Amino acid sequence: MPELCRFLGIVIYMLYDDHQPPHFHAEYGEYKVSVEIETGIMEGRFPRRALSALMEWYEMHKEELAEDWRLAAEHQPLKKISPLE
Repeated sequence: MPELCRFLGIVIYMLYDDHQPPHFHAEYGEYKVSVEIETGIMEGRFPRRALSALMEWYEMHKEELAEDWRLAAEHQPLKKISPLE
């Protein structure tokens, strides 16, 4: 589980050889979600505050997430993404 970022107790990661469409995973305690990179469509459950922070971070880093998805598809090392401050 290659970690891309960690902030406010949220851990964000991608998996190599994961299914389409391009997406990333996030965990916050026992909560887990996956978010499509292009659309922002989310599956799973997160507490409201954590989800708000996650989606703010996602909006800021869509291009970097898309690049990491491409790297994962090519089995290349993923690039870390800066946390929400």
